Amino acid sequence: MPASPPGDERRKRRLALVGGSLGNLVEWYDWFVYASFAIYFADSFFPGDNPTTQLMNTAGIFAVGFLMRPVGGWILGRAADRHGRKSALTLTVTMMSVAALLIAVAPTYGQAGYFGALVLLLARLLQGMSIGGEYAASATYLTEASARNRRGLGSSFQYVSMTCGQLLGLGILITLQHTLTTAQLESWGWRIPFLVGALFAVVVFWLRRRLQETDAFKEEAAAAPGEEAHDDSTRGTLKALWHYRRQAGLVMALTLGGTVAYYTYTTYLTKYLVGSAGMEKTTATLVSFTALTLFAVLQPFAGMLSDRIGRRPLLITFAVGCTVGTYPIMTALGSASSYWSALGLSLLALVIVTGYTSINAAVKAELFPTRVRALGVALPYAIANALFGGTAEYVALWFKNSGHEKMFFWYVSGCALVSLVTYVLMPDTRNAALSRAEAEADGEREGEPERDRPAAAPAETAR
Repeated sequence: MPASPPGDERRKRRLALVGGSLGNLVEWYDWFVYASFAIYFADSFFPGDNPTTQLMNTAGIFAVGFLMRPVGGWILGRAADRHGRKSALTLTVTMMSVAALLIAVAPTYGQAGYFGALVLLLARLLQGMSIGGEYAASATYLTEASARNRRGLGSSFQYVSMTCGQLLGLGILITLQHTLTTAQLESWGWRIPFLVGALFAVVVFWLRRRLQETDAFKEEAAAAPGEEAHDDSTRGTLKALWHYRRQAGLVMALTLGGTVAYYTYTTYLTKYLVGSAGMEKTTATLVSFTALTLFAVLQPFAGMLSDRIGRRPLLITFAVGCTVGTYPIMTALGSASSYWSALGLSLLALVIVTGYTSINAAVKAELFPTRVRALGVALPYAIANALFGGTAEYVALWFKNSGHEKMFFWYVSGCALVSLVTYVLMPDTRNAALSRAEAEADGEREGEPERDRPAAAPAETAR
């Protein structure tokens, strides 16, 4: 089959990058807008006089959504490995649209008692399934669709789009804060962003229907009879994943510190500045918006750096910075008295976290062969997020409510330390072959010492 002209190839990669990223943006907008607007709708579903308790209830439902991520990762990761990345991406955005609409129309406690909270819970469970598959499908799609020497750059757009989704939610929050009164926001204004999310998802559904499948998956699906890859009964199954259980364990361990740190300095940051530093809601929201904007800009630069020097140096830098820096940064943020001091500290934390966020999608995808790549990324990542990322905000509020808020800072540092050990011991995946074509191009490297080979290359060439 003749190769595509260089111009056509570059155009195809750009379209894949834009299409995958925009869809990911809307998915994560819907996911994060719940956390952004929780300070306004918490008392609509949970009555009481204690604001911290109300936020703990909404944070608990936020965490429960993460429990469905392993289920979504398994079901949709399997679908992506068996039927293609494109079909899985289309399905995830459909599920997210339905979930956003359910939250937008959920009745309050005053209207239907705890039935409204039940609708909220069901919507979050559906969102959890959607995000569980979205992360793996988009991580796999963006990595496979990128040129081999630019996979760090290409995969960095996953967190660019994730962060832009959160920025879009924060932008709508800031707009509503300046156009509606607090009473209006708490009464009905909080429903607006969920309606917007449902509409956005419909547009992205149309867009994703027009994406092209990745070459790596098409190569796998077209494998000749007799090849291992041709056995559709094993592709994307738990049985196939079991052969790569070491890589799955690595995904969980390397995710642990990164996901806790990310959710601490993004979704929990606004609540921390309001509840602990005593900032006005509007000021705290503006701090988060500005810090996240600059954070999104940093991702591609860090991704490009990893394409030059490897993935491990960035991961190790993140883990060291988070392990030793969380306590002083969070302590200083707790007493920040101005917008600028809070912004500077938030940016410092997010610069550290960039070492993980910019490249983690590529690292995970590079650990697995094509026939189990989406499931291999999805399931262990979703389990780690369910146990640690989704519970980070709840754990933080629990420590605060019990009068030991600073213990949470040590918790974050401890999680980062576990990941640091993993980063130090794991191989660098930058040169891993993601397809047979890439593995064949590495043929001349067969004499290379085993310890110097990328982790995923043997998995591809062993077929």
